[in-house]
Amino acid sequence: MTDTSSSNKSTYARQGDLARLPLPSLEETLERFITTVSPLLTSEEKETCKIEVDNFLQTDGPKLQQLLVEYDERGRSEGTLGSFVEEFWSDAYLAPDSSVVMNLNPFFVLEDGPDNNRSKDQCGRAASLTFSAIKFASSLKKETIVPDEFRGKPLCMDQFRALFGASRVPKIGERDAVEVDPESSHVVVLQNNQMYFFQALGPDGSVCVNEQDIVEILTAIKTDATKLPPDITSRNSLGVLTTLPRKEWADARNMVVSASEQNETALEVIDGALFVLVIDDVKPKDIHEAASNMLHGTYDLRSRDNLIDYQAGSCCNRWYDKLQLIVCSDGRAGINFEHSAIDGHTALRFVSDIFADNVVQFAQSITKTIYSNHDGMFPSIIQAEVKRASSNNSVVPKKLSFELPQKILDKIYFAETILSDQIVASETYVLEFTGYGKTLIVRNKMSPDSFVQLSMQLAHYRLYGKIVSQYEPVLTKGFYHGRTEAMRTATDKAATFCKTWTNPSATDEQKLLTLREATVYHSSGIKNALTGKGIERHLFALKCIADKNNIPTPGFFSSNAYAKLNHTILSTSNCGNPSLRLFGFGPVVQDGFGIGYIIRDGGVQYSISTKHRQTERFAHTLKQTLIDMGKLLQPTTSLKVECSITGKQNFEMNKATTEYLEAYCDTYGEGPQSTVSFSSSTVGPPPATPRAPSAGFARVLQKQSSMSLKRLSSFGVDITPKEENRKNL
Repeated sequence: MTDTSSSNKSTYARQGDLARLPLPSLEETLERFITTVSPLLTSEEKETCKIEVDNFLQTDGPKLQQLLVEYDERGRSEGTLGSFVEEFWSDAYLAPDSSVVMNLNPFFVLEDGPDNNRSKDQCGRAASLTFSAIKFASSLKKETIVPDEFRGKPLCMDQFRALFGASRVPKIGERDAVEVDPESSHVVVLQNNQMYFFQALGPDGSVCVNEQDIVEILTAIKTDATKLPPDITSRNSLGVLTTLPRKEWADARNMVVSASEQNETALEVIDGALFVLVIDDVKPKDIHEAASNMLHGTYDLRSRDNLIDYQAGSCCNRWYDKLQLIVCSDGRAGINFEHSAIDGHTALRFVSDIFADNVVQFAQSITKTIYSNHDGMFPSIIQAEVKRASSNNSVVPKKLSFELPQKILDKIYFAETILSDQIVASETYVLEFTGYGKTLIVRNKMSPDSFVQLSMQLAHYRLYGKIVSQYEPVLTKGFYHGRTEAMRTATDKAATFCKTWTNPSATDEQKLLTLREATVYHSSGIKNALTGKGIERHLFALKCIADKNNIPTPGFFSSNAYAKLNHTILSTSNCGNPSLRLFGFGPVVQDGFGIGYIIRDGGVQYSISTKHRQTERFAHTLKQTLIDMGKLLQPTTSLKVECSITGKQNFEMNKATTEYLEAYCDTYGEGPQSTVSFSSSTVGPPPATPRAPSAGFARVLQKQSSMSLKRLSSFGVDITPKEENRKNL
């Protein structure tokens, strides 16, 4: 939502109130490491692990801890870093050479729009979502987006600086950079592997197009984009180069820039766009294909008369280095976002607001004829100023053209074949479980998130008979520049739970007891991570500080125990609310599962992705596991006519409920109300004065040179006749 009524609601107004992420003691972290990794090790490996931890504590550990403390203090005093792990965590995203497709970028699939007819119309749905997205960008530019809160506490809004006008840019001989254009004002549109753009914001940050303008813009783009057949456009699909390993993409991008000044300027237009609107000429045949289309696009290999194959799928119709809003031919919509600078919580806020804005617009269309005010009794979710451009020619769509020599065309073809190999080797399967959900789990005084986490570990154990490393990111935006901490679900309590539930002789009472104990333990781990008491970001920073100071990597970080913990078979994440139907991402290791899930009141949505694994079989095992776990839960419809509870019993019941509520924390969604403190006496007070609302970028971002509106308006090929411009716009 947006709010201009109070300066306290300015988007970045409470940044100065946030504490810094606490730096735990070395001893505390290493003690927790032993406990965390224990379920993954044999008895002999546990003893070896203790020896390796003790050796690290007696040798390299204290020196690295001191270096990290000094580094953190220096970053705070100089104002260059928000936390001890910020720079290193950014490098963890930007330094690897692997492709971002299926390895990094997550996706959302939105629910259908409120207007059934309009939500099935591609142009109408795209225009409606794009208009709301532009309004959100305008409000963010004017800093009127209400800052996020969690249980009454402010959350860091710094990631929103990299939501619009941001691009991941590959660099030759160095790590990638996230470059942000704070003056970004246009939208790039991709259709049939061709690129267009139009002006969306005016010089003052106001919205210069309305929804009908966007409909006409997209209609003009479709007319032009469909003039060429896909066998021609696929060979020139520059966007597929963003799927290459990053070093290869850096070399290819340099080739594109070197080919002509026009190419260089066109790439500047793409990099500096608010976001990319992707119009897909594909209608997913089922929910599984809808999910995979948002993750990596579709694979549709065709042949012409001379039998030379070409890729007609949507996989080439992408630009993975930026935030992408994707709309299919049947109106189904979603996003795929570059993950280096923003996490799921930030992307979810954006999607939630634009979806809710669409809902309110529909409500306004119903009630405006009944009530006298123009909003029809429903104020807009995103209150942005709309001032249509005075010059029609400034908002007409223009086409980006590139001069591509044969060596670049060859690169495009090989990039497509490599991507197609990855798609063929991958599988995405959706499980929409409707047996029960959050309501029933809460009724039984358990954390829904912990319950769902354990269901995945148990399903894997039933299928393979092994306890495996399971990762869940936990939000740490309660701290300045906070991102996430890791929660490892495979605890000793979880192992006992899995073994008990697969023991034929175990009673229902024993099964339920181990379930409750495991959920409580998992919830306490979530709370530790949420409040800056996790271990993995600390250990990672210790490893990185050694490298930063040219110190050989200590043997602890190449130990079997450390390797097993970080070989994440089950990479999971909870992100969602009623605006989303699905959320997902690819596995992080070759033999792993990438599982995004959304917990609803009456069900759970899972999107499961793997490479060469039995994805559907795992999903069916997971479904049966949920059914079996549900059989031991008390139904929500139980009714008691008479109840006699003593004061002591009532106190104990309330205490149990309170403990469960305080322990529970959705990673990205909403959790129940309770008090969580993000302060820490070990890190000193937050800055004495609030930072200016428009304070500079985080150290890990680079400011991108802005294209002037005059230069932008003079670039590109006008695809709409001037007389039609005057008529329609």
